[in-house]
Amino acid sequence: MMTLNETHHPDLRSWLASANEATSDFPIQNLPFAVFKRRDSDEAFRGGVAIGDQVLDLAQLVQTTPALQSELFNDLALQALCAASAPTLNEFMAMGRDAWSALRLALSRGLRSTTEAHIQSAWAQCLIAQTDVVYSVPAQIGDYTDFYTSIYHATNVGKLFRPDQPLMPNYQWIPIGYHGRASSVVISGTDFKRPVSQVKAPNDSAPRLSPSQRMDYELELGVYIGVGNDLGATIALDDTPSHVFGLCLLNDWSARDIQAWEYQPLGPFLAKNFATSVSPWVVTLEALAPFLGAWDRPSDHPQPLPYLDSPTVRAHGSIDITLDVHVQTAAMQAQAQWHHLTRGNYRDAYWSFMHMVAHHTVNGCNLNAGDLLGTGTLSGPSLAQAGALIEITTNGKEPITLSNGEQRTFLQDGDAVKMTAFMMEAAAARPAVKAAAKRPSRADIKAQRAKQELYEDPEVASFGQPGPARSKQKKRNER
Repeated sequence: MMTLNETHHPDLRSWLASANEATSDFPIQNLPFAVFKRRDSDEAFRGGVAIGDQVLDLAQLVQTTPALQSELFNDLALQALCAASAPTLNEFMAMGRDAWSALRLALSRGLRSTTEAHIQSAWAQCLIAQTDVVYSVPAQIGDYTDFYTSIYHATNVGKLFRPDQPLMPNYQWIPIGYHGRASSVVISGTDFKRPVSQVKAPNDSAPRLSPSQRMDYELELGVYIGVGNDLGATIALDDTPSHVFGLCLLNDWSARDIQAWEYQPLGPFLAKNFATSVSPWVVTLEALAPFLGAWDRPSDHPQPLPYLDSPTVRAHGSIDITLDVHVQTAAMQAQAQWHHLTRGNYRDAYWSFMHMVAHHTVNGCNLNAGDLLGTGTLSGPSLAQAGALIEITTNGKEPITLSNGEQRTFLQDGDAVKMTAFMMEAAAARPAVKAAAKRPSRADIKAQRAKQELYEDPEVASFGQPGPARSKQKKRNER
C-alpha cells in the first residue's frame, strides 16, 4: 500500500507563486503527468508535469544541466525523467513504483521554495503556461476495459428495465466488465459526431438506421496500468497498487437507444465505441496516498471471495475523490455559463480499482503498461449523486430544467459536458514530517490546502475533464 512521505506534506510551498494560491488546481503536492505541446506549433508531443498554472517541460528539463544536481536526481530519477519526457508515458509507466516515486521526489525538491536560486532560475526556463498548450492522450493505450463498479448506478438502471430484479445475481460477487475500444479513446475537448446505428422502439416491428436520440455521458475514473503482468500470471489483490500508475477522469459517452437494441446478449458495441474521453492529466497513485480510506462491504451483502478480499484493502481500498458534472448548452456557451448537475464521490463504489485489477488478471490475462481501465459510471445513493442522465431523467421520462430555463432529457447537438474531481484533504491524513519551508499559520494551511484538484482542462478555466466534447449531427440527420 502507498505510504506518505515528504512530498505530501501540506506545508510545502513552491517558488512558483501560482502553485501556492488557495485556488490552485496544481499545488506542489499534486504534480500530475501529461503529454503536451505548444498550441499551433509543429513541436513533438512530450511529457510534462503540472505546477500552478504552468507545465514543466520534462524534455527541456533533461537538457537543463544546472538543474540536474546530484542532490535532486539520483540515477533512477534521471532515467525516469528521460522516460517521462517521451511522446507517450508508456515507458515511464512500465518502470514501476520505485522510478515513479524517485522522479516525483526529485521534481518536488526542485520546485520547492527552499530550492537553490540557480536551480530555480534554470527550471523557470522549462515552464510553459497551460493556456498556451494542447494535450494528447497520455499513453498509447493497447487495451481498454470498462467496469461496472457502482451498485447505485447498476440498481438505478436495473430498476428502469428490470423492476422486479434490478441487480443481476452475479453483481455482488464479481466486478463486471467488458472490453472497450482503445482506438477511439480521445483527449478531453475532442468533438465527436453523433453516432448512427440500428435503433428499435418497443412498439416498432423492425429496427431502423438512425442517429442516436438518447446521447448520454457516464462519469467515471480511468485507471492507467503501469507495470503489467505476463500472460498466465495473476496480480494478487494486495499487489495491485504496485501495478497502477495513476488515475484520470473518463467519460464513457453512451448512446442509450442504440445500446437498448444491441446489448443483448454480448453487451454494448456501437453504443459506446465511437468515443471515450479522458482528461489530460494523470494523477499518480502516490499523490493520492493521503486520500486512501477504508473500503467495506455491508454485512448483509455477500462478502467477496478470498482473492478479492484482504485486511489491507479493507483498511485502505477506497479513495476520497469528489466528482462533479456540469452541462453547457449552445445558448449557455455564449454567456460562458455552466449548469451543475450532480456531485458524487468515488468512496461509494462497490468495487475498488484494486478489485478491478485483481479480477482482470485472475484468469492469467496479461495487462500492459498504458492499458486503461474504466470504473464504470460512478453514482451515489441519491439522484443528486447520479453519474448519468439516464438515471437523473428516469430514462428520459422526467426532463431536467437548466439554470437558463432550457430543458434536457438527453444531450443535444452542441451540448458540452464538464467533469471535475478534487479531494478534501483531512489534517489527520497528513504526514508528520519536518517542513521544508517556513511553517505557515493553521489558517494559512487550511486556506491553502482546502482542496487539491486533480485535473486541468485546456479549454475550461476550472480543471480537467473528459469534455467539453460536443456531439455534432449533420443537418440531414436532425429529423
